[in-house]
Amino acid sequence: MWNTFSQTVDLGWDFYGPVILFVVLVALAVPIWAAIGSAAIVMLIWSGALPLSLVGESLFDGIDAFALTAVPLFILTGDVLVRTGLSRKFLNVAEALTQFAKGGFGSATVLVCGMFSAISGSDAAGAAAVGRMTIDRLVESGYPRPYACALVAAGACTGILIPPSIAYIIIGLVLGISASTLFMAALIPGMLILLSILITNIVVNRIYGYEGGGNVGFAEYFVNLGRALASGWYAFIVPGIIFYGIFSGRLTPTEAGATAVIVTVILGFILGTLKLADFPAMLISSAKVNGVILPIIAFSLPLAQALAIMGVPQGFVTAVTGLTDDPATLILLMILILIAAGCVMETTPNIVILAPILKPLADNIGMNEIQFCIMMITALGVGFITPPLGLNLFVVSGITGESILRIAWRAVPFVFFMLIVVLLIAYIPAISTTMLPDVYK
Repeated sequence: MWNTFSQTVDLGWDFYGPVILFVVLVALAVPIWAAIGSAAIVMLIWSGALPLSLVGESLFDGIDAFALTAVPLFILTGDVLVRTGLSRKFLNVAEALTQFAKGGFGSATVLVCGMFSAISGSDAAGAAAVGRMTIDRLVESGYPRPYACALVAAGACTGILIPPSIAYIIIGLVLGISASTLFMAALIPGMLILLSILITNIVVNRIYGYEGGGNVGFAEYFVNLGRALASGWYAFIVPGIIFYGIFSGRLTPTEAGATAVIVTVILGFILGTLKLADFPAMLISSAKVNGVILPIIAFSLPLAQALAIMGVPQGFVTAVTGLTDDPATLILLMILILIAAGCVMETTPNIVILAPILKPLADNIGMNEIQFCIMMITALGVGFITPPLGLNLFVVSGITGESILRIAWRAVPFVFFMLIVVLLIAYIPAISTTMLPDVYK
């Protein structure tokens, strides 16, 4: 396949040189944005795809998009949510909802990950916030610490899978698809991933008997649930605004993010859990996260442009379809590529670089473009709990001191069940298109 690919595209050192440079820089632990930026600039200059005088302009043009304004807003919303204590209200309600079940607090942990994801759109933020609230309690409930860490890391994967998701904003920008449309399409797949993590935890808990419980009576269950809702119902105003605004078409993702920030701040002031003195720290924290994402996008988009000019996407399609024209096999190949890429590189550069390369292949086999986007983000999401670069593994390891490899080993069952959902999304278009108008099906 590689020989066919090289012959089709006529690749030279203007391609291989930057690729080797990128691999070397990543191996030397150079920040990913700097590695991508160096490779992109070298490729643009050597290939002549873009005059050197226009490289700077191209970098800024890549991030000069209104849709990207939503990214810092959702990140800031998640930060405010934690600082105001509203995230603990989610945990209280989730715990009340699952108190009837054996392994209830483990299930509550997964649910609160999903609730947090429905606001922040960031998996790392969810892993850190939920991990600090739940890991010690999970251990007290009977779970081994490595498994408790793996449970939180897996649950936080929903950060890029349940809308509003930063990943869908980025892939929508790259492929020219409305982020609101992708949010609607991602709702059922995101819920399926959340359900798969819940089922995995229930099965593992049944096998090993980590956590007891489930002896709450019918009347006591509803009393406890009523108390939790009465003391924390206002926390659900924020996700309610986001979901209603986006899915009703009344708000764009950017407007929904801005509204969510304002409402969360107002709630913090009303509750007395937020002060003006907290704002500098919140803004700095959110800026740091945003400062990691935007440079990657800025450098990745010109790199993707250079690859397109060199004919790499078209050459890839020709080479792959030369091996087989079976759509099922080609879909499986795309999934393997995405999972492998997700294991060694962050989601943002994977989206910006791989989406323009794989999209023509998906078009060639007749895959719906919305389905392709959902499949891609979900497959990349598995990479958050797979070594060597599983970001969520590093986050929970950092807040607990637990070994990354021990956490990764305990995450294997979650990876298995998540992969089943990826395959369902890839081969059953209705999962991604059921929520969409007929024009997108």
